[in-house]
Amino acid sequence: MKSNKFFTCLMLALITASFTVNYAQETPAAVKNLAPKLQKWASSIEITSAVKAQNAKNVSLNKIKEIDKKWMETSGVDKFMKDILSSNCSEYLKKLRKENPFIVEAFVMDNKGANVAMTNKTSDYWQGDEDKFIKSYNNGNGTLHFGKLSFDESSQAYVIQVSVPVIEKGKTIGAVTFGVDSGRVK
Repeated sequence: MKSNKFFTCLMLALITASFTVNYAQETPAAVKNLAPKLQKWASSIEITSAVKAQNAKNVSLNKIKEIDKKWMETSGVDKFMKDILSSNCSEYLKKLRKENPFIVEAFVMDNKGANVAMTNKTSDYWQGDEDKFIKSYNNGNGTLHFGKLSFDESSQAYVIQVSVPVIEKGKTIGAVTFGVDSGRVK
């Protein structure tokens, strides 16, 4: 009896994994169609002002990596994280998430990939070594980037990270990643 149950669970896991991989190969049209709306939000005064202010600090990459290391070692939320979570830009992101239930999470990055604002604590502070930043910031040439569909434990939903450049006066100054629940997009 135990081996039948194990075999059934194994088969279900393999079928689910196969479905997820196949489904992740193509971004659903409904998610792709969100791009203009997401880009409009990324160009808001709330986001562009916050990114400009962070970029003006010109924090070194070494300092960003120090903060990133401490960030990942910190359980819970410390004062630095609380300050980011309570910023005007983070409040704007939370408002967007509340008004648009397909948004599971959102976070804003500066021109080096460091967090500027977020709806909830991210797993790390520095996104600069990840495709969500590298491909959307695109060395200052901003492009749209769709991540792969993956299951998000915290929201219990299949999520696609859609990253858009933050553009001000025709210049890419940062990026925003929106975690989109593909099942809630109409």
